[in-house]
Amino acid sequence: MSYLPKWLILASVIGVIAGLGAVVFYEALSVSTHFFLGFLAGYKVPTPAGEGNAAGSAHYARAWAIPLVVVLGALLSGFLVFTWAPEAEGHGTDAAIDAVHHNPRGIRLRAVVVKIVASALTIGSGGSGGREGPTAQISAGFGSLLARILDLSPEDGRIAVSVGIGSGIGAIFSAPLGGAVLAADIVYRDDFEFEALLPGVFASIIAYAVFGVFFGYQPLFAIPGGYQFHQPIQLLWFAIIGVLAGGLGLLYSKSFYGIVDLSHRLPFSKKLRPALGALMVGLIALGLPEVVGTGYGWVQKGLSAEMIHTPILIILALPLARILATGLSIGTGGSGGVFGPGMVIGAFTGLAVWRVLEPIAPGVGHDPAPFVIVGMMAVFGGISRAPIAVMLMVAQMTGSIALLGPAMIAIAIAWFIVGRADDSIYRSQLRTRADSAVSRLQFGLPLLATLRVSEVVNSPRVVLTDVMTVHEAITLLRNAAVPGAPVVDENGSYAGTVEVEDLSVLDEGATSRRVGDLADSTATTVSVDATLDIGLEALVQAGGHWVTVTGKNREVAGILAISDVVRAYRQSLDTNIGKIAQITSNAVAVEERIGPRSKLVGAPIRSAGLPPGCVVITVQRGNDLLFATGSTTFAEGDVVSSLTSPGSVEQLRLLVKGVGAKEPVATSSGDPVG
Repeated sequence: MSYLPKWLILASVIGVIAGLGAVVFYEALSVSTHFFLGFLAGYKVPTPAGEGNAAGSAHYARAWAIPLVVVLGALLSGFLVFTWAPEAEGHGTDAAIDAVHHNPRGIRLRAVVVKIVASALTIGSGGSGGREGPTAQISAGFGSLLARILDLSPEDGRIAVSVGIGSGIGAIFSAPLGGAVLAADIVYRDDFEFEALLPGVFASIIAYAVFGVFFGYQPLFAIPGGYQFHQPIQLLWFAIIGVLAGGLGLLYSKSFYGIVDLSHRLPFSKKLRPALGALMVGLIALGLPEVVGTGYGWVQKGLSAEMIHTPILIILALPLARILATGLSIGTGGSGGVFGPGMVIGAFTGLAVWRVLEPIAPGVGHDPAPFVIVGMMAVFGGISRAPIAVMLMVAQMTGSIALLGPAMIAIAIAWFIVGRADDSIYRSQLRTRADSAVSRLQFGLPLLATLRVSEVVNSPRVVLTDVMTVHEAITLLRNAAVPGAPVVDENGSYAGTVEVEDLSVLDEGATSRRVGDLADSTATTVSVDATLDIGLEALVQAGGHWVTVTGKNREVAGILAISDVVRAYRQSLDTNIGKIAQITSNAVAVEERIGPRSKLVGAPIRSAGLPPGCVVITVQRGNDLLFATGSTTFAEGDVVSSLTSPGSVEQLRLLVKGVGAKEPVATSSGDPVG
């Protein structure tokens, strides 16, 4: 099927699921909030204009119940997550980004279901978290399911999960344009996944339409009186917000992951750690109810100038309190998003700047809304490393398109500050496409696209059936001296893979279990009709050793190993120099071993001082072939395969072998490529 019809269908299906998933989680969170905070604690949270604009309770009816209720929700969430799906811990968007880069088929449906319930418990009981993380994981998980069921190529699987992330978040925030751009913007720190943009548009608008059928199409927030830019001096005040936003964004990220690291060192059960964080959040909430739940109602109060009489010291404390509460709620193992809290932190930051400047500075005005909105854009736009997407999303959430231009100065400054510190709230983001092993390999090994998996596939030594016992499977795998094997069902269709190491760690009583119960159905496969560049990408996702090759009806057609790819490529190099000349003009393929005196020993590729234009493709270390990224560190004895310009060959060879080497240059073909 061609590109456009394929993605019209796939993106539409993902969009429908994203919209329905947003509806399900929204309702689950509403029920949880009503039960825990409303019924048990006697407290009603304020809501934004798009959700009723409820003022909320003026004070706690049963203040003593607030910490207890927050702890109860965290206890239930922790038990659920760490019993059934530990990967649902924390904020789901980062897990989905990790799946995009490493295994688009790897998001389990169980984790999605657990994430919905656990996040509703965490946030609904008063924990500080965002509802976008669970929603993103629902639609990203469905994209992952499509990749498995339809046997999508690794590239299409990546796009499907990226589109799921963006459409889910766009739906829950009623911001389809922002969601579409987010699908392409969020997976890299300093790059853009262009292939996900058009499918993201399809999916996001459909998800928005589905969600709006149930809850309407109004923006989440309302700005009384609108906004019109007519005071150029406001750019100076927005720049101040940008500086503060960059610093607070870094504080948000570093404190969040500091709490995560500290939580992992606590000497008691993971199931109880969220409760400890929740107890602290509950105590903070006694003095600052603004840290409870999503906080969107308090953002609306800031936009509407309803917090104008709140003591300024409280306003100044709110961004820091929300940062701490989010780390304690989610960083200790609770479940929820960090996107929403990031925007709430930004809103409080903008409000604080307005409160300080309004009595003393010209051009500030009497309306805090512009400052609140710019703060929302700048804080999370910077620390998420997705400034364009966040800017568009906040503009749609607030109906404030007129603020896009003036806000750019704050967002640019915040993005620059965060970029200089090389930090992000999403640790699974890659820096650029160049840090993706797949992108480097496809650039450096151009002939892969001219070869087919069917030309190099090998017959599997062992194929297991799902009714075999673990004991029988271990015996077969060890006798055949293979690390693992595909598993088929009674119809001969592929059902997953098993590794002998995983089976061997089971206790004796478990060896009578069926292999089908333990087979990993999320393991990467590749179609027998695929080109070898797709096969190599599948190998990267599978860990670099072997991958199952499937036929048109999902039958096991063979096994593809990295040695097969290397052998086929080298044979192709020997006979297709002309093709390479057309594909990689003015490049030389160099393969050399790192000597004991080389300055590269212990240095990562990114800072190794390689000649300009040199691209390291693979690093052979013993029996393992490493797919080079910017963080790959060289070791003595590594065999480095790279492309470089003809004029840099001698420089590269001396650098790799060590100064003083006189041997002739080793290339894959003996002559410059091109």
